[in-house]
Amino acid sequence: MTTINNIKTIMAIGAFCAILAGCTQSSRSIFSSPGEVGVTDEPAAGFAEIIPGSEEHYIITVGRRVYFAAKSSKLDDVAIETLDIQAAWLTAYPQWLIKLQGHADDLKKLDNNTALSVKRAKVVMDYLSQKGIQPNRMWTKGYGSERLVRNCKEFECKALNRRVVVTLRTKFAAAAPPFKQVRS
Repeated sequence: MTTINNIKTIMAIGAFCAILAGCTQSSRSIFSSPGEVGVTDEPAAGFAEIIPGSEEHYIITVGRRVYFAAKSSKLDDVAIETLDIQAAWLTAYPQWLIKLQGHADDLKKLDNNTALSVKRAKVVMDYLSQKGIQPNRMWTKGYGSERLVRNCKEFECKALNRRVVVTLRTKFAAAAPPFKQVRS
């Protein structure tokens, strides 16, 4: 019996080696050097010529999401660092208006969700105001759990839903308070 098992083991190892040998016959290595055609470090399509001050520039170089802990509207160190970078960019490009979209995960009470998302958006607006962004450029909207990034049960997954998205606008939306719609 042990001889049969040994033969099976040797055959399995041989088959595995043959598979590996076949894999190495490919003309393209997964360890291709930079600059080779078809490798993943090529510029993404559509992002080769990003104009400084454009919405694409903001999204790619700054980032527009600020995340929060569960049931919290408190800014942590990462959120503050993100907002500092956003404030610097928004100061450099004052032509943009800012809509702050608050979101929450799928807590059981829908009213609490909406209130928390509004509070998160206002906290972000207050912080950006303290950093010199004119309040008349910004308005808030709380979506609660209406626009989930992920609909899931895992705690780590739900964290993606606890956010404020700082979006750029060229004009005020209908949701903006009337006093904001007149820029001074």
